[in-house]
Amino acid sequence: MATRTYGQYCGLARAAEILGERWGLLIVRDLLVAPKRFTDLQRGLPGIPTSVLAARLKELEGAGVVQRRVLPRPERSIVYELTAYGRELEDVLVRFGRWGAKSLGDPRADEIITADSMVVALRSTFRSEAAQGVRATFELRLGEIVLNARVAGGEVEVRTGPAPAADLSIEAGPQLRALMAGEITPREALRKGVVRLSGDRDLLASFAKIFRIDPMPVAPS
Repeated sequence: MATRTYGQYCGLARAAEILGERWGLLIVRDLLVAPKRFTDLQRGLPGIPTSVLAARLKELEGAGVVQRRVLPRPERSIVYELTAYGRELEDVLVRFGRWGAKSLGDPRADEIITADSMVVALRSTFRSEAAQGVRATFELRLGEIVLNARVAGGEVEVRTGPAPAADLSIEAGPQLRALMAGEITPREALRKGVVRLSGDRDLLASFAKIFRIDPMPVAPS
């Protein structure tokens, strides 16, 4: 599978050549969360053909973004992980995801939510300035997806899996976006059943401020 080139000696053009092919950005997104086996990547990207995934991984390896590593015994399986060069993309993709979140709206009929996409979504929408002085662990349950976010010192650590000692557990669906975008208040989210809470309910307001989706800018008239 030939890689598209733009014929321009430009850093942005080169970045687009490396990551601009279909699925490339999402493969890097999932590897930002953790190293993965080929089958793990397939499960997290159910729409990707096997041949395309193999081709993209080969291209990313060739560009020095991804590398393979053999796990020690007893597993002895091969995982794909980001190189130091690849990990430099984290800040770029977090900002890119924050920009794209403005256009999300409601999920399309054929769109799914994955655990890795939600981990990166929380990292992308995290606002350090709003987290100052907050020390709390949030557990987020979206159907079968469970993840947790630990906020302290104006920083966040997001991981998949439950947090048994969470200060606030939030059970929600895709409508949680409306709360994060400020389209509804925490009080309205509770009243409308958008969220169901367990723990310190007062922390929902903090969650909505700390993990925030900016509105789409209004075009000048």
